[in-house]
Amino acid sequence: MVNRPRPQRLGHVVLNVLDLQASVRFYTDIVGLQLSDYIEDQMAFLRCGQDHHDLALAQIPADGAQRCATYVPGRPGLEHFAYQLGSLAEIEAAAHYLQEKGVEIVRGIGKHGPGENLFLVFKDPDGNYCEFYAEMVQVTPAQPYTPRVWKNDLAAFDQWHFEKFVVPPPEWGPARQDDAKRTDGQAGAQE
Repeated sequence: MVNRPRPQRLGHVVLNVLDLQASVRFYTDIVGLQLSDYIEDQMAFLRCGQDHHDLALAQIPADGAQRCATYVPGRPGLEHFAYQLGSLAEIEAAAHYLQEKGVEIVRGIGKHGPGENLFLVFKDPDGNYCEFYAEMVQVTPAQPYTPRVWKNDLAAFDQWHFEKFVVPPPEWGPARQDDAKRTDGQAGAQE
C-alpha cells in the first residue's frame, strides 16, 4: 500500500459540500489534512500547515436550492484549488495512492509551461477539482523573472506532451501534434 500524500500548504478556500462527514473523511484520509475545528454539524476547518485552516467545508442544507448543482467544467466559479507537494516523486506516489483508493484523476501528471509547475488534478466526493502541484517557479530578488507571452499550445499546457499522464489526455486541451496531421484542418479544442 502506498502512503497517503503529505501536502505542504494551500491558500484558504471554502467549499459547500453535500455530505460534511464524507468530505471530512476524504480530506483527512485521502488528501492528508488535519482537522482543526467544527461548527456543530455545519462546518469543518482543516489544515496542512500552521494556519488554523487552509480549507473550510460548509454543509449545504438538505433543502438548498443549488444542492445538486455540482461542478461542471466551464461554469463560473471554482475550477480547482491546489495543494503543494515536494517533488515529482511525491506527485507520482500520490497518483498511485489516488488510483488505489478509486479516486478519479482528471488530468496529469504533467508540467505546465507558465510557472513550470508539475500537476495532478483529481475529483473530491462532490466533483470539485483538486490539484497536487510541485516545483513552481519561485520569483525573488535573488531570482528575478521576466514575464513572457506563451502560445496557446501543448507546451503551455504540458511541456512533457502527455508522456507522464496517468489518464487519457484531455480532448478539450490545446492542439496535439497529431491534430496537425488531420485532413479537415481543424485543431483540437483549446483549454
